[in-house]
Amino acid sequence: MVETTTTIVLYPAPGIGHIISMVQLSKLLLTHHQQQHFSITILLTNGFQDHPSINSYINRISSSHPSIIFHTLPTITVTTTTTTQSMAATAFQFIKSNTVNVESKLRQISLTSVIKSFIIDMFCASAMDIASSMGIPVYCFFTSGAAVLALYSYFPKIHSETTKSFREMNGVEIVAPGNAPLEAVLMPEPVLDREDPAYWEMLYFCEHLSMAKGIVVNTFRELEVKAVKAVEDGDCFPDRKRTLPSIYCIGPLIADAQQSDEASDGKDCLSWLDKQPSKSVVYLCFGSRGSFSIAQLKEIAEGLERSGHRFLWVVKRPIQENHGTNQVDNTTGEFELSSVLPSGFIERTKERGLVVRSWAPQVEVLSRESVGGFVSHCGWNSVLEGVVAGVPMIAWPLYAEQHVNRNVMVEDMKVAVAVEQSEGDRFVSGEEVEKRVRELMESEKGTEIRERSLKFKDMARDAFGECGSSTKALSNLVQTWNEINPL
Repeated sequence: MVETTTTIVLYPAPGIGHIISMVQLSKLLLTHHQQQHFSITILLTNGFQDHPSINSYINRISSSHPSIIFHTLPTITVTTTTTTQSMAATAFQFIKSNTVNVESKLRQISLTSVIKSFIIDMFCASAMDIASSMGIPVYCFFTSGAAVLALYSYFPKIHSETTKSFREMNGVEIVAPGNAPLEAVLMPEPVLDREDPAYWEMLYFCEHLSMAKGIVVNTFRELEVKAVKAVEDGDCFPDRKRTLPSIYCIGPLIADAQQSDEASDGKDCLSWLDKQPSKSVVYLCFGSRGSFSIAQLKEIAEGLERSGHRFLWVVKRPIQENHGTNQVDNTTGEFELSSVLPSGFIERTKERGLVVRSWAPQVEVLSRESVGGFVSHCGWNSVLEGVVAGVPMIAWPLYAEQHVNRNVMVEDMKVAVAVEQSEGDRFVSGEEVEKRVRELMESEKGTEIRERSLKFKDMARDAFGECGSSTKALSNLVQTWNEINPL
């Protein structure tokens, strides 16, 4: 007779960022609930947004955490129907194509293990029905914050109230429970255009949020009080007749230090930071895929130079002027920094500034005593990393749900100032860069933001304390699994 074990199966969306988030959740579960004696099984897709760094990362985690088991699904090649299909639409198509492989793997695992729960990435809703049909309780892991969760939960109602694409609704504000008003043209990119298949996939995902047994959110209650309340009270779920999913705020989950395998020269910046005065350096980084045109890079450079402040700036390979987006898939392509920055800039600022190409160890950078400000693209992982480090921020949203996060950072948390972006192309002038750097580093408002950031740093630490809100939420989550499938 085959011995039956107990496992929790996790299913991340493609891409290293989504995988790291799922692994961090897995490590948290194993660390806080060692007495439960369950293993973690993570299903990995193959054929879209693959990268050599994923394999090395998986190997490292497998060696250090043998209770985390990885299964790579069969390779699937996505063929797009048009050359204009959005990246989001292609991603959804790829995830849906994997549904049959996910079902096969769940059935295979079920032969030797009791699957206590199936935790899917928020974009993998297409796998929800197959697990439910097998009697496996499905939970959604929401890697963004509670404000975005509230907006997405409310999206089916917003959808029903208009027939126009949001990108055409200039001057119109979207109001969702738990959120500050948001310009319609700044809604998350996958829902901007009703002609894009991604719009309808997002609607499907948002409609299915309320069908999960529970939603695990990478935030902590004290960070997003208004948004958490809106979700827990059910204000953002249009179908109030349905039994609402339980909400588990178990963050902040952030990547461990030194998790990247990018160029080692990025780490040289740490020794440079250690030589700078306390709270004197402004750190600029725009995520794993955020980039700019050469024209925008030169404006940033001029603003930094005029500000007079020390800076550490991560510059990625520039996008084309007519690219129409601030995302670049290959951020590590070879390019010369001197060719994309103003003539003589690096030489003129070498006594107080450092420019690194493509990558820096962000978690370690933010923890350095010399870092006094963080210019961020408002990606949720970066927001949490800034919060945990207690570093005040300058909010410069680029794509996805980052404009929603910008509102939370500036208006609710009050841990950031925001850059003013021109309408249409969202361009930011050098004068604006200088102004916001000075505001954060020199003004009374900047001092208030700094003090509030340090308070949130303490709250983030306390959330994982013995009686912390995230610790309690995690315990409640595991308890629900025990009630469903007693050990």
